[in-house]
Amino acid sequence: MDRSWFHRERLSFYIVLSLLLPGRGSTFTINCTGFGQNGMYTTALDSVFERKAFRPVINFSIPTIVNISFTVSAILNVDEQLQLLSSFLWLEMVWDNPFISWNPEECDGISKISVATKNLWLPDIFITEFMDVDKTPKGLKAFISNEGRIRYKKPMKVVSICNLNIFYFPFDQQNCTLTFSSFLYTVEYISLGMEKEVWEIADTSQNIIQTHGEWELLGINKATPKKSVGTNLYDQIIFYVAIRRRPKLYIMNLLVPSSFLVTIDALSFYLPAGSESRAPFKITLLLGYNVFLLMMNDLLPASGTPLISVYFALCLSLMVLSLLETIFISYLLHLATTQPPPMPRWLHFLLLHCTSPRTCCPAVPQKGNTGLGSQHCPGFLFHHLRFSKLPGPRETELNGCPGSTRAQQEDKAQKQHLASLWVQFSHMMDTLLFCLYLLFLATSIITVIILWNT
Repeated sequence: MDRSWFHRERLSFYIVLSLLLPGRGSTFTINCTGFGQNGMYTTALDSVFERKAFRPVINFSIPTIVNISFTVSAILNVDEQLQLLSSFLWLEMVWDNPFISWNPEECDGISKISVATKNLWLPDIFITEFMDVDKTPKGLKAFISNEGRIRYKKPMKVVSICNLNIFYFPFDQQNCTLTFSSFLYTVEYISLGMEKEVWEIADTSQNIIQTHGEWELLGINKATPKKSVGTNLYDQIIFYVAIRRRPKLYIMNLLVPSSFLVTIDALSFYLPAGSESRAPFKITLLLGYNVFLLMMNDLLPASGTPLISVYFALCLSLMVLSLLETIFISYLLHLATTQPPPMPRWLHFLLLHCTSPRTCCPAVPQKGNTGLGSQHCPGFLFHHLRFSKLPGPRETELNGCPGSTRAQQEDKAQKQHLASLWVQFSHMMDTLLFCLYLLFLATSIITVIILWNT
């Protein structure tokens, strides 16, 4: 009993040793007696299947060259909050098995067969940025040529981490990486190569990509640095996948409605400053803009501060500033019709230099001054303010106007003059804010055009 167990163990040891020793058997040509008119017999590759636990090389000091390639058939989703890219790939790996070889002329012209991958040694190539469970379907096949070249293709839904920069949303371009490397084998055992040129991978992916939704594929580049983990050195290939967001959806749903609301608010400056409907109109627009932002909040990225959020904040600030300016002007006009306050010197000086000389009015007389100045002011309303010398008693009696009536007329003229200055100041504020609206709208349109074309 013990002897039979010893013989079985020794036989197993010899089998493993025969597989591991370099140079064991110089030829590995498959006998064509295993081939028939209906294909290959199941026992023809038994000797190869028995070696699937070991890397298929004759000399273990020679690394296995694994050529990889992939095709991006769909860009499924980009999660800005979790910084994840979801895509669908067809991964292709090609390597040689020196234990498989036959002559097609002697084997009924058969030059390629398909074999279940569970019977073959497969390289443990994985994507470093992979952030999900590999859901590759089971029971896939691999093609084996008569020269021992194995070609294995598998579909993969890849959820990979990607450092997203959403500042230029919705005109952003992202550059995500897909790093292919071996999990177990170092450079002494596996060397990675390219089955196709990187431009072929990019062209093929752009031609067969299935989705035409939010994202489009711009191009693919590669780099081949070595990865050092402790004392071990691993071979790897890094692919840089450049994608760009299609901005039409966001332009039509976000930028255009926002621009319309801001434009309508700018046109409201054509309403009279003293109109009672101007302030309610601006309040209605402001409430409508807030409702618009709440409804469109789902279209904006949940993380970060994109440029479009800054644009919305500026639009909202302009509308609030316009409403406050309307309230302030209404208050000034109310004071101007009741008891106009004296205008500060610096404000009067600024008003004289910011308006046309023909519309400039003289300085407001202060208390204690005997004269009102010699500047000219158009209009019959302030024409008598140019005279600094008061009429004598005889002139007053001739005119039939007592002194108290003359003082009341001068006080009334002074109030009208102050009211005219404050009205002029309110018009200047309206003009400046309207010009600010126009500058903001022009800058926004130019920025959108530049970002869309770059």
